[in-house]
Amino acid sequence: MKKKIALDMDEVIVNIYDRFISLYVEQYNVVPNPEDYVGRKFYNVKGAENFRNYLFEPGFFLDLPIFEGAADVVEWLNTHFDLFIVTAAQEFPHSLIDKYHWLQKHLPFISWKQFVFCGDKSIIKADYMIDDHVHNLKTFDGLGLLFSASHNINENGYIRLNNWNEVKLFFEKELENEPVR
Repeated sequence: MKKKIALDMDEVIVNIYDRFISLYVEQYNVVPNPEDYVGRKFYNVKGAENFRNYLFEPGFFLDLPIFEGAADVVEWLNTHFDLFIVTAAQEFPHSLIDKYHWLQKHLPFISWKQFVFCGDKSIIKADYMIDDHVHNLKTFDGLGLLFSASHNINENGYIRLNNWNEVKLFFEKELENEPVR
């Protein structure tokens, strides 16, 4: 039986910070200093406090960039594990359809049956969860893996995966350690 992986979208597969940075540049004609948002959400940066409102707009989540290497590794994971894309989409109602179409466009090898749109990830049962938010990992019964993002750089207590190459390496080792059945 394959082990199950619950894989978050935002700031794990999908790069939201690049969109926020672009919006900041459009509004202020200056690139924000990364030191201003290390350890916190981008919309907590001075001058970007209203940027969280963009998350409620139709289409915001539709054309976000995918992180480098994500598609190839997600496809690899999908062949070796029971993979589910788990995203807390309920807070931003327009994101539901945007995220559905984004997944079909960028990860066409993932079936719609593997999409889990939820509000509270504590209901998720899997062997592993890769997420950028510690609060989701705290309530998870399996092995929580923290995907590095600017806002979680000061978090400790979890195995940290900094990029998609590290994700693949971690799960290659997990497969090697799998007991023969």
